[in-house]
Amino acid sequence: METTVTLNNGVVMPRLGLGLYKAAPDETEQAILSAIPMGYRLFDTASSYKNEDGVGKAVASAGVPREQLFITTKIWNNAQRIGNIEGAFERSLERLGLDYVDLYLIHWPVPGCYLDTWKVFEDIYRSGRARAIGVSNFDEFQLSDLLDHCEIVPAVNQIEYHPLFVQDGIRNFCLKNGIVVQAYTPLARGAYLESGVLKQIAEKYNRSAAQVGLRWILQKGCCVIPKSVRLNRLLENSQIFDFELDASEMEAIDGLNENYRVASIPEDLLH
Repeated sequence: METTVTLNNGVVMPRLGLGLYKAAPDETEQAILSAIPMGYRLFDTASSYKNEDGVGKAVASAGVPREQLFITTKIWNNAQRIGNIEGAFERSLERLGLDYVDLYLIHWPVPGCYLDTWKVFEDIYRSGRARAIGVSNFDEFQLSDLLDHCEIVPAVNQIEYHPLFVQDGIRNFCLKNGIVVQAYTPLARGAYLESGVLKQIAEKYNRSAAQVGLRWILQKGCCVIPKSVRLNRLLENSQIFDFELDASEMEAIDGLNENYRVASIPEDLLH
């Protein structure tokens, strides 16, 4: 399996990246500097993670040419509500210490706001300050709405996706429309790692349950951004391209679905 995917605008994105949710800035910097020698090139942050400055410090000191790295960040809900899209983006660039990002995402589909937000995203993309633009946490209805009104089709939809939350409706919709699905919390924060099904398959391949879960996601046509700041886990999570699950194993893992969401929906979207 290829380690990269080509987005609908021709930009090449690594299939594996490092998620940085809830990592402190200094922890973020160290995790990136540890991950780069292991082959990681995609690093996923967001304005709401409060660690963009840590990403920036790591990029500046990594000794890897900027064009070899793939940096993703996201706009938060309040900036959408007040219509301060351009300002929020510029502040992210400033914290990252970068002239451009590789992927800029709408973090959540704020009702009544995301269509206007996307129009500004299209301007940011045309300016060259984001090599690709996309969304996160969009369902089929919201994505259909966006597709009906956009000039530029989102390159990526980042969603929670793992063996306990198999969102194949939105996955299939995205794949049909040329939108890459990127799975966050792909390890369900450890919730499926003791599964007998996964452990049995892992034993066959001399792998861990985590590696099997990540490989299953890749074979479902998605990309993955597992989060870890621990060296052994970073290395383990990166070793998922040199084995392949067969059809019966894929089906067995499909059967673990419980529609179990581990990521919480922001309070301001619940009212």
